[in-house]
Amino acid sequence: MTPEFKFDFERGARIGLDEAVFCQGKTVDQISAIVDAVKAKTGRLLLTRLEPSKYEVLFARHGEQLDFDPLSRTAILGQPHGALLAPPVALVMAGTADLPVGREAARTLAFAGQAFREYVDVGVAGLWRLLERMDEIRSFPVVIVAAGADAALVSVVGGLVSSAVIALPTSVGYGVATGGAAALHASLASCAPGISVVNIDNGYGAACAALRISRVVAALQKSGEGVD
Repeated sequence: MTPEFKFDFERGARIGLDEAVFCQGKTVDQISAIVDAVKAKTGRLLLTRLEPSKYEVLFARHGEQLDFDPLSRTAILGQPHGALLAPPVALVMAGTADLPVGREAARTLAFAGQAFREYVDVGVAGLWRLLERMDEIRSFPVVIVAAGADAALVSVVGGLVSSAVIALPTSVGYGVATGGAAALHASLASCAPGISVVNIDNGYGAACAALRISRVVAALQKSGEGVD
């Protein structure tokens, strides 16, 4: 039978980011076959949007080789990359409800060997929670901001730090905020200049953007070009 996938084993060498498996829409048999192929070649893989019901079947086939996190719906095969020589990334989340998306970003960073620090439940509804952490957040060269509803946190952080800011709009919220379109549009329309925006609930994409920037920062630091 012709395989239903063609894994990109050279992606890491080509762009510095290994291929990850987006499990939503794939059958358990398809995911399991990909895991088998990767185990035979590199032994390292990140799986995203993996539902617990599918993981249970995969666990029966692959045992404890898969490190599964039900909150973020991610699984990691094998050991993460060695620690990158890059400064940590700040992962700022507006509310506890944003944790599933933020944790997907965190797990992606961890898989790549990128250090990070989480700041949870610092949304603008209680602005003091953010302001008391701003001195810390300003020290990170790259900041991911995960927020739903009106995503006001994105503009506030973007107006207070000189770091690269990556907006991660989430689908959290009531009424018109449901689905994340309001958060996406607010992030795109932010009056804080220079903010980059990824798609709704795309924690993986936000982490990959942070990794690209962090590696440039690390390279500049290594070459002595004065990046603080």
